[in-house]
Amino acid sequence: MMATQVASPDQGTQNTTEHKIQIVDADAHVTPPSEMWVDYLPESLKEFAPRIEHGEDCDYVVFEGNRKKLNLIGSQAGRQGKDFKMHGRVNDARSGGWMPHARLEDMDTDGIDAAVLFGGGPLGTANMELYVESFRSYNRWLADFCKVAPNRFAGVGYVPMHDLDVAISIIRECVAMGLKAVNIPAFPMIKHAMLNGGREPGKAQMVALTGDPNSEKLYSDPEFDPLWKTLCDLGIPVTIHLGGRPVRFNQPRHFFPDMLMSKFSMGETIAIMIFGGVFERFPELKLASIESGVGWFAFATNYMDETWEKQRFWMNSDLPHPPSYYMDRNVYGSFIHDRAGVLSRNQPGARNIMWSSDYPHSETTFPNSQQKIAELFEGVPEDERRMILCDRARSLFNI
Repeated sequence: MMATQVASPDQGTQNTTEHKIQIVDADAHVTPPSEMWVDYLPESLKEFAPRIEHGEDCDYVVFEGNRKKLNLIGSQAGRQGKDFKMHGRVNDARSGGWMPHARLEDMDTDGIDAAVLFGGGPLGTANMELYVESFRSYNRWLADFCKVAPNRFAGVGYVPMHDLDVAISIIRECVAMGLKAVNIPAFPMIKHAMLNGGREPGKAQMVALTGDPNSEKLYSDPEFDPLWKTLCDLGIPVTIHLGGRPVRFNQPRHFFPDMLMSKFSMGETIAIMIFGGVFERFPELKLASIESGVGWFAFATNYMDETWEKQRFWMNSDLPHPPSYYMDRNVYGSFIHDRAGVLSRNQPGARNIMWSSDYPHSETTFPNSQQKIAELFEGVPEDERRMILCDRARSLFNI
């Protein structure tokens, strides 16, 4: 890994080869181009792949009879907020989202030594075979991306949760390709939600992150135990990613409230798995709540402990330990700009935290990550900085 210098607040962005603390970005993204699908889908499905069509005003994605403007909200790195644009052309997107060498250049510019890579897939389609294969195709593309710099890229495969046997098969494929973790929706999927996933821009990806919050199934149900056992046997963590509630990007009156609640509501999945005994049955399982922020971890842990202590008798809870025990042993979280999370880093339930840049999304700290890190970690001892900025993510994702 390269060496970078973390700037002090008055230094601005400064990256040098005189190393002080290495930086592992615990949540960065790739944005595979639409043309990727024709290369990575199985031969029998290539004819159904999306294609790009150039219009006078912007580029369009043409897929299954629909023609949609190319969405750029996930590729805003390098722009100031006032210059964000929702739609545009392929060459308006940050090339580091899909070109590995351009990505390495951006990481060097921003002082990032290694990055855990999320994002992409699936296709929004009513063709079930195409839908499932789009997960596999994306994972293969991501594995090839990571092969360019395996010591700096750690890929996270995406897994659908409509069929447990399929999910476990895809997880094994991800590990065989060298991916370091897998991401599942925050709640179990139901088929009709999946098959309606492509009717709005970005909705297929949101369904893959969220699943069905109203599902009658819970991840604490015994039927999901083979999934957790597989992950433990393979020695990889599982992540949920900003999926507690969907964000209505195209509805301005809902966007800001949705963004807030999409983070806090990830606590529901964590609580289900704690109180449902998943971590008691599978003590080696590691769950990371990605892009959720972590400032609320300490409150949530304290509240769960207090509630469990008073209510566990009439609820017949058979947990042998308070929720904070499992938060500290099994649950991790990533944040971008969360000073409250840094300040509560030594509170029960709030210890397993990891910094991230969210490159190239609209919340990213790029290209000023060193300045943001200096602001966030002012007054934090160096050994604690190193754990949050590097060692914890490096260990969790086996980088």
